[in-house]
Amino acid sequence: MILYINACARPDSRTDRLARALLQKLGPYEELRLYDEPLRPMDAHRIALRDALLSQKDYGAEMFRYARQFAAAEQIVLSAPLWDLSFPAQLKIYLENIFVTGIVTRYSEAGLPVGLCRAKKLYYVSTSGGPYDPRFGFDQLRAMATENFGIPEAELVKAELLDIDGCDPEAILHKAMADYGLTETTDKEGGHAT
Repeated sequence: MILYINACARPDSRTDRLARALLQKLGPYEELRLYDEPLRPMDAHRIALRDALLSQKDYGAEMFRYARQFAAAEQIVLSAPLWDLSFPAQLKIYLENIFVTGIVTRYSEAGLPVGLCRAKKLYYVSTSGGPYDPRFGFDQLRAMATENFGIPEAELVKAELLDIDGCDPEAILHKAMADYGLTETTDKEGGHAT
């Protein structure tokens, strides 16, 4: 199963359009729209609950459903625009919720992370109004995927300079799609399975 993690707030998101062009090439997928989910940050109460569940090895708890879904995916497409030199806060909250020792990662006797995820590849799709700097978003997610989650490959798919004065954002977006060998479907939902 391909898991599409959509961290785009705008209904007409250019990042989502680029991700859907990629998904059209990859095949059927399950979409998780982060802005439609009841995600909450890990506060003191939720941390205590998580710790209690983990001490009992209760990995089937509802609190861990996002982590189980992430760990079970065969491929992951994560879309998030570059906002204020980072990704949206909703994605950070999601990452807090899936980083569960015993589901997506564990630690060896030497104290090193050992990934438990099935995915062989994570695609990180992003767009930016100005120049895209991978240090702010992609590099962090690539490190998490490869060093902690056990996903051997992470690839950045991006379109940048979309809001520069005098630019043609549609032309830039379509050129980026062409550069990655992608085409945009007129059906925004592009054959996704939920």
